[in-house]
Amino acid sequence: MKKTILPILLFALLTYCLPMVSLLLPAAGADDGATPFFGFGGGASSPSSAAPAPTPAPGALTGSVDPGAAPAQTGDSPVILIQNAADSSVLEVPVLDYMIGAAASEMPVNWPDEALKAQAVASHSYALYQRDHADADKLGGAWFSADPARRQGYMTEEVLRSYWGDAYSENYARLKSLFEPIVDKVLTWEGAPAAACYHAISCGRTEASENVWSEALPYLAGVDSTLDLAAEGYEQTVTYTAQQMYDALTSSFAGVDLTAKPGKWFGDVKYTDAGYVQSIQVGGVFAKGTDVRAALGLRSACFSVEYADGAFAVTTKGYGHGVGLSQWGAKNMALTGKSCEEILAWYFPGTALEELNS
Repeated sequence: MKKTILPILLFALLTYCLPMVSLLLPAAGADDGATPFFGFGGGASSPSSAAPAPTPAPGALTGSVDPGAAPAQTGDSPVILIQNAADSSVLEVPVLDYMIGAAASEMPVNWPDEALKAQAVASHSYALYQRDHADADKLGGAWFSADPARRQGYMTEEVLRSYWGDAYSENYARLKSLFEPIVDKVLTWEGAPAAACYHAISCGRTEASENVWSEALPYLAGVDSTLDLAAEGYEQTVTYTAQQMYDALTSSFAGVDLTAKPGKWFGDVKYTDAGYVQSIQVGGVFAKGTDVRAALGLRSACFSVEYADGAFAVTTKGYGHGVGLSQWGAKNMALTGKSCEEILAWYFPGTALEELNS
């Protein structure tokens, strides 16, 4: 009798819990207009809930580009090859469907048309850049990895239907009508697809690529983005107990000496030209700002640390790695009347918006 009842109870428990899991997944755009997966935007929303968005693989910003390389083909339709992070399978996604699924995972569908179009072109361009630079062998033949089930980087039709619900047809039709005329538009640098990175909110100026990924690209040198200062969630403060901070630092940085009082754990700070922390003294050693961001799960590498009353208060400005297109900046530029072309030209100076294979 017991052997019969236990499987029934287990099945009932799973039936109840699985729907609850889906309710706990973050909604695209819930915090910052983006839920990026492969190094584009966003980051951790709190030190206890998530880690910052992964950055591109070390080789993602290096290597030679073949300007004549053509997109992969399935029949007569060009496709984007995406590794599904959930099971490592490779998805062959038509370009228009990818642009819709990528933009929807990065921006709320009710944002201005020109901002959505700029996001779609940036996503398409970066995908083609990854095609030319990524280690396809490590990705099973894909160009990059995304997690559709978690609405990170790209959403499949199935996920979009679940996410949008009754508004699916309306939202899909809106994005399709916006992106069809630009489905062949690609941002290029010297004739090759550009690494059109993106993030949620800059600290007021976008960051130079070499300060995040070591490779300096001329069109990712950083530009003014003061419109971000009006973005929701631009500045946030999180607190850590001394024990939480101790655990995070000692597990992330070798050689740190935290025998002094907590108020002495952090020392001199060096900043990048954009205002992000380049390096900060932690327990007698210098750590990169991006590494501290990762260790503490911060929204941004533009941060300051204060200690008082037995706790650390860490204040961040912006959200994401800060390189390339600021999504909130694009939104606010669109609201001032700027076009998709103007937005892309601003955040990626020196690039060209060209027809694919023209």
